[in-house]
Amino acid sequence: MHAGSPEKKRPDRQASIDSALRTVATEQAGMAAFAAALENGLAAPFARAVELISGIEGRVIVTGVGKSGHIGSKIAATLASTGTPAFFVHPAEANHGDLGMIAKDDAIIAMSWSGESKELMGIVAYAKRFAIPLIAITSGETSALARAADVVLLLPPAPEACPHGLAPTTSALLQLVTGDALAIALLEARGFTPDHFRTFHPGGQLGANLTQLREIMHVGERLPLVPSGTGMSEAIVELSRKGFGCVAITGTDGALIGIITDGDIRRHIANDLLAMSVDQVMTRKPKTATPDTLVATALQTINASAITSLMVVEGGRPVGLVHLHDLLRIGAA
Repeated sequence: MHAGSPEKKRPDRQASIDSALRTVATEQAGMAAFAAALENGLAAPFARAVELISGIEGRVIVTGVGKSGHIGSKIAATLASTGTPAFFVHPAEANHGDLGMIAKDDAIIAMSWSGESKELMGIVAYAKRFAIPLIAITSGETSALARAADVVLLLPPAPEACPHGLAPTTSALLQLVTGDALAIALLEARGFTPDHFRTFHPGGQLGANLTQLREIMHVGERLPLVPSGTGMSEAIVELSRKGFGCVAITGTDGALIGIITDGDIRRHIANDLLAMSVDQVMTRKPKTATPDTLVATALQTINASAITSLMVVEGGRPVGLVHLHDLLRIGAA
C-alpha cells in the first residue's frame, strides 16, 4: 500500500454497482451537453477546425499534459490511422528541443481542460511566432490557451464523475469524443474507404476483416462444381473430393443456379438419393458474395445464414469459394 493511502477495505458489491451507475449517468449528462453544444455555439468552430486541418500540407501535432496528454496521444493515433497524418508531442519535451519537430505547414491541437496549463505556453508561443494554426480544446473560454488559439473548441462545463470533483473523468471523455469527432469528420471529408483503412491496419483481426475475398478464396480446380443434370452419385464424389462440405450447381451458361451441402444430402438420404439428379436436391438461389466483398461482410452472411461455405460469383458465374475455416485461419473470427 502506498504511503498516505486510505485503509484497505473489502468493497461492497452493491455499492460498487451503484457507483458505476452514477459514473455512467454523470458522463452521459456530459455527453448530452456536448451534443447540445455541437448544435449551437460549438458548431461553427468545429466546422472551421475540420476545414483548417483539411487544408494543411503538413501534419497535425497534438499536445497536452496530464490526462489531457494521455487523451491527446490517443487522438493523434486515431487521426493517423484514419488518413490524417498526426503525432503527439509532449509539451515538456517540446520545451527541450522537440519544437523542431513542428513545421510551418503543420497545425497544432492543444488540449487543456482549464486552458491554463503552463507547460503548453512554449508550444503556444512557437505557434504564434511561426504562424502555425492553433486549435484549442478547452473548457476555459477566457483562458490563456483560448485567447491564443485560432480556433477554440469550447467544451461545456460538466461535473466530474469523481465524487470529489477532482479526478478527470467526464472532462477526459469530452476531450476524447471531440478528437474522435474531428477524426471521423476528416475521414468522411476525405472519402476514406475500408481499403485505405486496411493500409494502416494490416495486422490483427481488424486487418483480417478488411481483407477482400479475392485474396483468400479458393479458385480454379479447387472449386466443387457440377453442371445441372448431374446425378447425385457423381455430385457426392465431387463434394467429398474437394472437402468443403458443398458442391455448386451451374446452368448451361455457366451461371450459379444452386448448391448442395452435407445438410441437403442428410435431408434426402431416405429418398433413394443416388437415383436423383442434383436439380432435385439443390438449394436454389444460394447465398453469394463478390470478389470485392470484405471478409467482415462475408462472415456476417455466414453467421446469419448458418452456413459454412460461401460461393463467390462474378457476373453470375462462380469464381471462388470461401469456407469458415479460411476466415478463422486469417484471424477474422
